[in-house]
Amino acid sequence: MLDAMFFRLARPTPDKPAPPDIRPMGLADGRQVDVRWVRDARSRRLRLIVSEKGARLTLPRSVSERAALAFLHEHRDWLAHQLDRQPNVSAEPLQRGVEASLPLRGQPVPLHWREGRYARAELRDEGVVLQLPERASDAQLKSALRDFYTQQARQDLGAWLPRYLPGLPRAPLAFKLRPLSSLWGSLSPGDALSLDLSLVLGRPAAFEYVLVHELCHLIHANHSPRFWREVEARWPRWRDERTYLRGDGLSLKAQLARFIA
Repeated sequence: MLDAMFFRLARPTPDKPAPPDIRPMGLADGRQVDVRWVRDARSRRLRLIVSEKGARLTLPRSVSERAALAFLHEHRDWLAHQLDRQPNVSAEPLQRGVEASLPLRGQPVPLHWREGRYARAELRDEGVVLQLPERASDAQLKSALRDFYTQQARQDLGAWLPRYLPGLPRAPLAFKLRPLSSLWGSLSPGDALSLDLSLVLGRPAAFEYVLVHELCHLIHANHSPRFWREVEARWPRWRDERTYLRGDGLSLKAQLARFIA
């Protein structure tokens, strides 16, 4: 997993998370922010994240409120910094026929509208061609864009994977590409690899780094020095890509949400 503020705890008994509890919190600069407190018996650690939905604190059931408040106070400067970095991305949906561009692999790509029998988007020499029926719904448009981005991401994975699989003890059993609220990727205990679909909107080197990061968890299921040596051996510039994702990552997630949410 990438880029989360956490404190490890003993693993509790699995259960469904409780409904969120929204509580105000004062920052050092005088601002008041709402933090969603979520009790989750499946969680093994205190975890604080910031996304386009705001701040969220996940607590295992065994953690006291006093410990959670101390954790929040300790990381309130980090929280303020993350909130300041939230992207200002227009929430306006794409309007049919209006000139626009789509982010793809770190570049804006011209969007061309066409009428057709089915809703689908394709990458051509002139840009992205989005074909829609005359009475296509907003849901059809967003589904076509989601399928387009998923297809492009799978093409990238297909090009990168052959160079890394021979050095691994085994291959992932499955790949999932979907929007993730805070993480960039994860590897399940069953070796299913999940990657944030918004990675295909950003620069390819960052996407490939996240893939390498998660593949290395097939060797070491932790973030120990041995794990980072495996990452370093396969992707020496991993620090540059981590810095890029910390700076531009929230914007990528927000842009993807604008097009497909």
